[in-house]
Amino acid sequence: QVQLAESGGGLVQPGGSLRLSCVASGSIYSIGAMSWYRQAPGKQRELVAIVTGSGTTNYADSVKGRFTIARDNGHYTVHLRMDSLRPEDTGVYYCRADDVEVIGWDNRLYTYWGQGTQVTVSS
Repeated sequence: QVQLAESGGGLVQPGGSLRLSCVASGSIYSIGAMSWYRQAPGKQRELVAIVTGSGTTNYADSVKGRFTIARDNGHYTVHLRMDSLRPEDTGVYYCRADDVEVIGWDNRLYTYWGQGTQVTVSS
């Protein structure tokens, strides 16, 4: 089992910045992709940003140029730097980690989620 602990959410004014962090711990095989999702009230959870095990990143169109995802493999940590925040960025942000168990020629993927951290952008 892997546990994900998120931190860094809060209330910020439009145009402000926040940095979210997520640390994975527990019985880890090999963490592959790490990502951030968000869920606004009344909406489905959506992918915000993802970083693969090799460091490739991808972002939702709505956050490109404003958010930056980065990982520290040595500490099983992923950060999300959020700049130029807008009211529509408000929501609960969830960290996700994909843990890969290699068994011979086969890989098993285990997906874990954090408990979520609230981000509110409002004046």
